[in-house]
Amino acid sequence: MKISVITVSYNAAATIEQTIQSVLGQSYKNVEYIVIDGASSDNTLQIIEKYKSGIAHVVSEKDGGIYDAMNKGIALATGDIVGILNSDDLYHNENVLSFIASQFENSSTDCVCTDVEIFSETPSQVLRYYNCRRWKPWMFRIGHQPPHPGFFVRRKLYTELGNFNTQYRLAADFDFLLRCILKNNKVTQYINYVSVSMRSGGASQKSFKNIQRANREVHLSLKHNGYFSLPLFIWLKYPLKVFQFFLK
Repeated sequence: MKISVITVSYNAAATIEQTIQSVLGQSYKNVEYIVIDGASSDNTLQIIEKYKSGIAHVVSEKDGGIYDAMNKGIALATGDIVGILNSDDLYHNENVLSFIASQFENSSTDCVCTDVEIFSETPSQVLRYYNCRRWKPWMFRIGHQPPHPGFFVRRKLYTELGNFNTQYRLAADFDFLLRCILKNNKVTQYINYVSVSMRSGGASQKSFKNIQRANREVHLSLKHNGYFSLPLFIWLKYPLKVFQFFLK
């Protein structure tokens, strides 16, 4: 079983080497690694070049945003399973992809949701756990999704359900997971297993303006997919997130 891992980057020289090392250092070797760069102007490409022998595809060109870059990676992917690892995140240990492969082998599973640790400066400085086992599909209705970095999916679902909808600049991952899990009821495992260490401060959380925009996009995604939602409901997800500081 081949796993395609897609990393998208833009001016990520400070972090991407650690990301690449965490992929190439996996004990599971049937991995197709794809790096899509948005024409970085820092040293990102020089760092990628150091590891090019272990990377199946490297693309560096201007794109229409992070989800457009992810779609480029999906178009190149040939693996049975696809995982997306951003250029400031890393796999939690060297056995993550081996564990993920074992969850898909000889099963009808379409999607696997795993936990994510969110850290500040170094992976040992954990701020909170993003726990998928306590997450329930009804939580989509208030804009709360499983952690996208810990989400692995059979590649055929991108063909069947469509790629990331790039009209959403900050919430296309929410929209795709909604279509997979809730709207189309794909067979999904929720596993209390930390797969990814994720740096805090993603694009949707960098400012109050971005938080507002992400919430508007979540509301539109719910509406476009046929689910009733009021914008005020989306803010109800934040009390749930508070508990992630205490629960693993």
